[in-house]
Amino acid sequence: MTAPLQRRSSPIHPAGPVAVSTTAAEQLSPAYPARAAWGTASRLRAWQAEALQQYLETQPRDFLAVATPGAGKTTFALRIATELLARGVVRRITVVCPTEHLKSQWADAAARVGVRLDPSFKNAQGRHGAGFDGVAVTYAQVAANAALHHNRTTAEPTLVILDEVHHGGDALSWGDAVREAFEPARRRLSLTGTPFRSDTAAIPFVEYERDGAGIRRSRADYSYNYGDALRDGVVRPVIFLSYSGQMRWRTKAGDEVAATLGDPLTKDMTAQAWRTALDPKGEWIPAVLAAADQRLTEVRRAVPDAGGLVIATDQTVARAYAKILGEITGEKAVTVLSDDDGASGRIEEFAAGEQRWMVAVRMVSEGVDVPRLAVGVYATATATPLFFAQAVGRFVRARRRGETASVFLPSVPHLLGLAGELEVERNHALDRVLTSEEKGDFFNPEDALVAQANRAEKASDDLMLPGFEALEAQATFDKVLFDGGEFGTGAAVGSVEEQEYLGIPGLLEPEQVTTLLRARQAEQVKAQKRSSEATAVREQNAGVEDHRRRAAARKELSSLVSAWSRRSGKPHGVVHTELRSRCGGPEVALARTEEIEARIAQLRKWFVGRS
Repeated sequence: MTAPLQRRSSPIHPAGPVAVSTTAAEQLSPAYPARAAWGTASRLRAWQAEALQQYLETQPRDFLAVATPGAGKTTFALRIATELLARGVVRRITVVCPTEHLKSQWADAAARVGVRLDPSFKNAQGRHGAGFDGVAVTYAQVAANAALHHNRTTAEPTLVILDEVHHGGDALSWGDAVREAFEPARRRLSLTGTPFRSDTAAIPFVEYERDGAGIRRSRADYSYNYGDALRDGVVRPVIFLSYSGQMRWRTKAGDEVAATLGDPLTKDMTAQAWRTALDPKGEWIPAVLAAADQRLTEVRRAVPDAGGLVIATDQTVARAYAKILGEITGEKAVTVLSDDDGASGRIEEFAAGEQRWMVAVRMVSEGVDVPRLAVGVYATATATPLFFAQAVGRFVRARRRGETASVFLPSVPHLLGLAGELEVERNHALDRVLTSEEKGDFFNPEDALVAQANRAEKASDDLMLPGFEALEAQATFDKVLFDGGEFGTGAAVGSVEEQEYLGIPGLLEPEQVTTLLRARQAEQVKAQKRSSEATAVREQNAGVEDHRRRAAARKELSSLVSAWSRRSGKPHGVVHTELRSRCGGPEVALARTEEIEARIAQLRKWFVGRS
């Protein structure tokens, strides 16, 4: 496998035929003591300066930068744009991004560094206004009229920035359009914050090389992964809190099934248990949302404007989740639905405000920048590695030292595996055999492309399958995943054990978080050991307690049999025989305490019936 160029640890010095206009200050990460507002940094982080130096030294026509969400891809791209404009290499900029909201976000960020992009450009216009340096468009716009964008690209030397370029896979209509429209570009800069698509479709303008097994793999020109960013303090560490519980549902065949979420199950059983957990009418979602809100309250003690985000499967459940959050917090949650004209405005308002919660479907899963998001609930049935990584990326943008992100998950093995692999970098491989999960109808590849954020979502098939009905969903705290480790041994919702994990301070260094989690787990194990020892002592003394209880029961039975004998006129022996016939068991002398107490209960029924 051809590995992408990783960030070097050596100092950066201008070299080669092109001098790099980065000062010594630019070589330092601006993450501390405070992070500059998104897209406005006058200094470059170390990885950005190094990648810029590489770009200016090599002057490539195509360049692929893979940088983890929150690392600052936009700042890096705009710095390249300003350099190329200043040098006269290009005279026009075209930014291509997945969603309408991101067009405005790119234009705002560009304006802060002196580049004027028109985010309102429509294909019908044909050309942008004279007051702009270029346009921001969506992949959908390009696909709608590739010839128009081809002509625009040909008219002037153009830099094309392909944001989240994985959306341009050749298997999609977007891929052909992207290739046609931007083949004549003077320069093309491709960006992605996550590993490429998990299918085998080639992506335009990305270079592939064959590994030792003959499989073609993508080659990034520069790569800056989550582990690098975490070490540099550029992103927050993520605490994953998983919740399991007992689920019960009715299948489309009419059978009632019960299972525990997180137990080893078939793929179909796991999918159905997962769907049941996400049902807003059950108890799992309210319990997890309440726990997440409690966690948010703890974080806001140190970070007063910290916000939370629930990522929902569709509009119907998004509205239901928002209602539940309103009941929990007493504050109306911001709801972002992608077919709503005011969605972008609500995201911007939430980003600048101090509201506690936002609920959204797919619109904020990729690229959208809300740095104050610190707590998330992954309440969607989308299970692809790409979507998961992008969703988690909404919470990792660091603003100050010691911040951590908390993401609540259903205890689904596939999701927990993705959480554990967060720091593992993967390359896009062609000609490989897809796994059964990638082929399957539930874990299908890239089923939730953010392109769907520009279309109205209907009620999700995941919860509306013909005949499928979620009947019951109980929640239990499962465990915490952090820094490659697992902590916690399970606990009831609302228990002291759960509270210990929800109450972790909102500002801690990663090493402090690990130390605290280990201490929490050690105390939990000790408490369980003490409980087990107490149970053992009770069992050892059970003989004494049972002896006293049995003696008292025999005395009561004898008294009741005598009373019943007087009332019924039957001898004591006949009464005992009838009781043994009705209740079972041996003679009184050999009967267990429970058997004697059962006969007492039967006698009382006889007395009531005779009265």
